[in-house]
Order: sequence, then C-alpha cells, then structure tokens
Amino acid sequence: MTNAIRNTSGVSYETAGAEYFDKRKLRRSAGFWGLWGIGIAAVISGDFSGWNPGLGQGGWGGLLIATAIVIVMYFTMIFSIGEMSAAMPHTGGAYSFSRAALGPWGGFITGLAETIEYVVTTAVVVLFSAYYADSIVSELFGFSLPGWLWWIILYAVFVGLNSLGASVGFRFALVVAVISMAVLLLFAILAIANGAVDFGKLLDIAPTEGNSSFLPFGGIGILFALPFAIWFFLGIEELPLAAEEAHNPAKDIPKASVWGVVTLAFFGLLVLFLNPAVTGSSALTVSPGDGDEPLLAGFRVFLPADVAAVLSAFALIGLLASLQGIMYAYGRNMYSLSRAGYYPKFLSLTGKKNQTPWVALLVGGVIGFVILLVVNLIGTANPDIAGAANGIILFIAVFGAVISYMMQMISFVVLRRRFPNAKRPWKSPTGVAGAVIAGVIAFAAFLGILLAPTFQLAVITFVVIFVVGIALFALVGRKRLVLSPEEEYALSGGLHGDPQTEGYDAMEKEVFAEDPPK
Repeated sequence: MTNAIRNTSGVSYETAGAEYFDKRKLRRSAGFWGLWGIGIAAVISGDFSGWNPGLGQGGWGGLLIATAIVIVMYFTMIFSIGEMSAAMPHTGGAYSFSRAALGPWGGFITGLAETIEYVVTTAVVVLFSAYYADSIVSELFGFSLPGWLWWIILYAVFVGLNSLGASVGFRFALVVAVISMAVLLLFAILAIANGAVDFGKLLDIAPTEGNSSFLPFGGIGILFALPFAIWFFLGIEELPLAAEEAHNPAKDIPKASVWGVVTLAFFGLLVLFLNPAVTGSSALTVSPGDGDEPLLAGFRVFLPADVAAVLSAFALIGLLASLQGIMYAYGRNMYSLSRAGYYPKFLSLTGKKNQTPWVALLVGGVIGFVILLVVNLIGTANPDIAGAANGIILFIAVFGAVISYMMQMISFVVLRRRFPNAKRPWKSPTGVAGAVIAGVIAFAAFLGILLAPTFQLAVITFVVIFVVGIALFALVGRKRLVLSPEEEYALSGGLHGDPQTEGYDAMEKEVFAEDPPK
C-alpha cells in the first residue's frame, strides 16, 4: 500500500498494486448447478425451523398471506438483483450495488446490514442445528451435550469445510441441498400415506375477540408474520457474492437465482400446508427461538419415536446445508468489504492453495459464537425470557436483511437512471416497477419488526451494533479505501469493474480524471 491518491465523497483511496490482489484471489469453480445448490442450501433450513412462530403472530391464514406477499417480493427483488449482478460481476453483491448508486456511505451501510444478516443468520442456524442434533442423540443414544459444545463443533467443522476451497463447498452444498429437499418430500409422502394430514388443524388457533379462525389476530397479524415468511427465503439473494467464483456470472447468477426462488416457493408452501396440518397450528406457536423442531414434531405424530429420530437425522442435513451456504455468504461479504478497505484489510486474505477467504470465515465464526454465548447468558440469568432471548438473534438477522433489501431496490432505480450506458447483459423483466414493489414489501416487513413488541429488543440490539459499525467506518475505514473492482465500477460510471476481463487493478494503471463520477 502507498499514499492516498484521491479524496472523493468524504473518503480517501490508497493505491494497491498486483501484489495486494494476488494475496486476495478467488478461484472460478461454479456453474449453474453449483450456484443453484449453494443458494438452496443457504435457505433450506428455513423449512425446518424458524418459520413456525409466525403462526403465533398471524395465525395460519395470516402466515399464508404473508408468505404469498413475500413470494412476490422475492421474485421482483431477484429480478432486480439479477440485472445488477450481471452488470457488476464482482464479489461485492449488495454492497457493490449500493456503492455504485448511493456512494461509499450507501455501500458501507448496505454491506454492514448484510454482514449482520449473514453472520447472525449463521448463528441462528447453528442454534437450531444444535437443538436438532441434541434431540436426535438424546433419543437414539441416551446422552446430551451442552449447547456451547455443539456450537464449537458446528462452527469448527463448517469453517474448515468452507476453507477447503470453493469447488468443495459448491459440491457439498449441492448434495446436501438435494438431500434436504428429498427429506421434505419424504415427510409429505409419509404424512399423507399415514393419514396424518388433517387440514382442519390448520385453523385450530382460537381467535381473539372479533376475529376469525383464518385470521385469529386480525389483519395486523399479517404484518407481524412477514418476518417469519421471509425465513422461507432469506439468503437466496447471496448469489451475486459468488460472481468471481462463477464461470459465467452474467448468465448463471440471474438464472440460478430465479430458479432458486421457484424451488424455495414450492417447498415453503409444501411445509406451510402440511406440517401444521399434521401437528395442528396451535402446537407450533412456540415462543420465537424457543428451541423448536417443527418437522421433528411432525414426524413424531405418525412414526415411533426412534424412527422419527432417525428421519430427523436426515432433517438435520437441511440445517447443515444452510450452515454451509450462509457461512459462504458472510465469508464473501466480509471479504469484499475488506478488500475494498471498509473492513480491516487482513480479513480479505485468501489461502495460497485453496484461495478461500479463511480469515473472514474464522472471524465471522468467532463473532457468531460470542453472540450465542451472550444470548445463552441472558437466557440463563433470566429464565422467563430465555425463549425471547434466543429469538432476538433471528429477528436481528431478518432486520438486517430487510434493510439490505430496501437499499438494493433503491439502488436499482437509481442505477437505471444514473448509469444509463452501463452494460446490462441480463435485464429484469419487471424493471423499475418490480424494484418498487419489492422495496415497498421489504419496508412493510421492516415495519412489522419495528412495531411488534416481540421484536423491540432485537431492534435495539441491531441499532446499537449498526451505530458502532458506522462510527468505526467514519473514524477509520473511510480514510483507507482501495480501488477494488466494486469501487472502480462506481467511480467509472459503470465502465470499469469486471476483473475477469480487465484484471484487478485496471483503474490503478490509469490517471484519474480531475473529477471522476462520485
């Protein structure tokens, strides 16, 4: 690194030559199926845990309507993200889109929100995986392990797996994604074959005064159920983070993203209709994050306990699939922000052999483990709010997601007008209107979290983390940025930034114009 070469938009850039980027290389190893697999893997745990407390917020009808609304949001949003990812084939993803449209501060805020989303979502999946794993070994082998030990095991195994190389990670994600979907289909087949499905049970939640069994908590319940409906899909938007590891990012990332939403919509609706029809909706309205295993509860209804436990071992694979997929996301998110200087630069170092951002993976894992320890301590000190304390991390993840979604949809609209000459190999079929629709729905989910008393502690926690992150960037990070591909794209008005064709330091070799685009 040498001296700063340009001050613009309140930030300073430093030169970084070939040596800097040589230490931060990624390897291209993913085609369409690998991308589709990592996307499904990142999300599929949402069908196994985390969605069911939404029944207690809106009833089955409220959660169904919320899910339909969220499906519309994800289709229109993925169309928009697909266009931007094809135009910006570098790892930054959401941060990159907002950086180009809204400047370095907009890029940092979006990137930070996504970091919180992915790091905390990983912690949620680790928590649910530990619950499932301990239930299984308890029923099959008669012993139990403390939660913190399960967390260490899970983080250690999957940080190690993700560090073996992208090709290994993509293959593993595809295999476990297929197994996870097979488990969900098996549950559906066995539930129907055993006569365990009773759709009358869907509406067994007693309505509050003046409301119906379909919407037992009234229309406001739909709003409060939106965050839980998002859990069926949260993470599929990560695919642009694989741009520098995909063979043909401009074509395959939009395609894999759209088919990913189609796949997830099918399985989300399958679970929403059949799981409560087996157990009853009221049986699944546990406190958010209360260690629930809804699919395991469904298997137990029509299978002996030991057989249900064996099948639930396969259900655990769904959670482990998401652990692989979402850990991949936080690793690449932190890598791209670090490579550009927004985060400490050592986080973007990659291994010489496998070329994966192992430092970011390790640091993100440590942060997630600390989060789980803190939540566990809160629950231990206050047993009455233990379930709510666990739920905090789920809501923080969703809150970070919807902020990122809103920022990305604003960015799409701005980029259509600000960078009219930028190359767009793939265009959204819903255009600006689709981005506006997705942004409005994301804002509704934002309000659902902000206004619901259940989520207030999560909101406060998120705001504290967010303010600390912004303060650190204002004091340190903004003075030490680097002309990574994401920054080059933004500063060149969409004319630079494809590292596959230009190299990683294309703009470093040029003389800056006196007033480049901000």
